[in-house]
Amino acid sequence: MKKEQVAHCQFSVWYPLFKAVTIRSVILPLPENVKEYLLDDGTLVVSGREDPPSHAQEGSDDAEEIQWSDDENTTTLKAPEFPEFTAKVQEAISSLGGSVFPKLNWSAPRDAYWIAMNSSLKCKTLSDIFLLFKSSDFITRDLTQPFIHCTDDSPDPSLGYELVLRKWCELIPGAEFRCFVKENKLIGISQRDYTQYYDHISTQHEEICRSIQEFFKKHIQYKFLDEDFVFDVYRDSRGKIWLIDFNPFGEVTDSLLFTWEELTSGKNLKGDQSEGEATEQDYPVFRCTNSKVTVQPSPYLSYRLPKDFVDLSTGEDVHKLIDFLKLKRNQQDDD
Repeated sequence: MKKEQVAHCQFSVWYPLFKAVTIRSVILPLPENVKEYLLDDGTLVVSGREDPPSHAQEGSDDAEEIQWSDDENTTTLKAPEFPEFTAKVQEAISSLGGSVFPKLNWSAPRDAYWIAMNSSLKCKTLSDIFLLFKSSDFITRDLTQPFIHCTDDSPDPSLGYELVLRKWCELIPGAEFRCFVKENKLIGISQRDYTQYYDHISTQHEEICRSIQEFFKKHIQYKFLDEDFVFDVYRDSRGKIWLIDFNPFGEVTDSLLFTWEELTSGKNLKGDQSEGEATEQDYPVFRCTNSKVTVQPSPYLSYRLPKDFVDLSTGEDVHKLIDFLKLKRNQQDDD
């Protein structure tokens, strides 16, 4: 995988080419000071929070301001503000219907959904977005190591980081599929949410595979900037296919029900096809979870924290935070 291939999968590169077959989106340049804020390893203080935590009690001094030590000179932690950027983001969110799915050049904060109040990536304000971004390893990787798995020694392409806001759509996980393209041929299709069994995928897999293949030939093939790439699609209740995203053809992208050795070498792919499917040389291999016995836990669970940690980090439970600070002070006194 080359750095150029990764650069071609940036949202702002492919979106203008495939705007007609994907979800409506707005792209905003990410200011340098916002990037620095997202990479700040300090305490998670969310910028742009308009309302106080819901558990705070009116008239309570502790709820209004919490000091982090007994030192009278200690100042309260405050998040930086970005009024101009905030205004642009809110305008974009409004133009997209009031709710958005956020991401950066490549990644969305899928590993941080657990920290949101709604346990979702659905965002209505910049503070919602910041909370997810500052809690996501995927976002940090985008900002610090976008070319970590590349094999070429060429200089890193110049990057302009961007905040991508996509109109919020209620997508059913069982209708998402990942497609692998090698030398401009669709070689494999995998169920996206491979940890779950979906009966409709097992019973309709031939029809699903056929519709994705037709979509690829009509809208994607020979139109993307590389001949090796990965793209994600969504098949709605009417059977229409929508483009969701592009990813590099390499280990930085999850191969789901395939292995990268299979995809790069072509081994074991033909063996998955039935006799009828094998009549077409370019017919892709389709893989899905075909039994409830093989259901697995979500791969994102490893990123989660205990609920008490989440309450403390977001300030949503002021009383837990006060108890925690008192405990720390007592421990220091004992020492």
